[in-house]
Amino acid sequence: MATPHISAPDGAFAKTVLMPGDPLRAKFIAETFLDDPQVVTSVRNVLGFTGYYKGVRVSVMASGMGIPSIGIYSYELYSGYGVENIIRIGSAGSYVDRLDVMDVVLAKVAYSDSSYARVLNGYRSKKIKPSALINAVIMQKAHELGIDCKEVVVHSSDVFYGQKPWQEIAEHSGSECVEMESFGLFHNANILGKQAACLLTISDSFVDHVELTAEERQTSFKTMMTLALEAAIVL
Repeated sequence: MATPHISAPDGAFAKTVLMPGDPLRAKFIAETFLDDPQVVTSVRNVLGFTGYYKGVRVSVMASGMGIPSIGIYSYELYSGYGVENIIRIGSAGSYVDRLDVMDVVLAKVAYSDSSYARVLNGYRSKKIKPSALINAVIMQKAHELGIDCKEVVVHSSDVFYGQKPWQEIAEHSGSECVEMESFGLFHNANILGKQAACLLTISDSFVDHVELTAEERQTSFKTMMTLALEAAIVL
């Protein structure tokens, strides 16, 4: 049945959903990688698709930007549509010189100052871990495909235009890159007994000030997309 923010019918989603932030990136993935992709939801133009990758049913749906947005969509997918696994696939800014633009990284911990988890159910830690199972599958697939995927601590920020120096945040939290969604996704998975992971491609560097264009972020992350799909079909 439809939820407040997703219009899909029962059974419209596969048990594993890839979740980029951008609706156009979701569309690109569905049209580029999936066989027989069908639009299953489009409320507020947050597009969701279900199709087949190598004969296995897989879904991809946008999350929007920020923890509150992915918090809504992932919660409804888990609780209303029987989704078991969500792999966020997104972009991140590098805090360290060992992570270059276009590197693929996998979150092993999400650090955040967000109040999301505390407000939702009283969870007060600033760190949340993803699913060990999905992370292990992703790293095994990366090895098989010859993809250099680095496990990192991710700063999951509520604020894009922050006033605190990024160097201070990186040093305090031990984070190596920054994005805006993983903390909320991981928390939802944990409290609902589901699985979640976060694969990221470095789109810009705070260290050397290199950055990709919006169009490049939308269409050029094929290595990360392929890795996520290869993991999805064995979960």
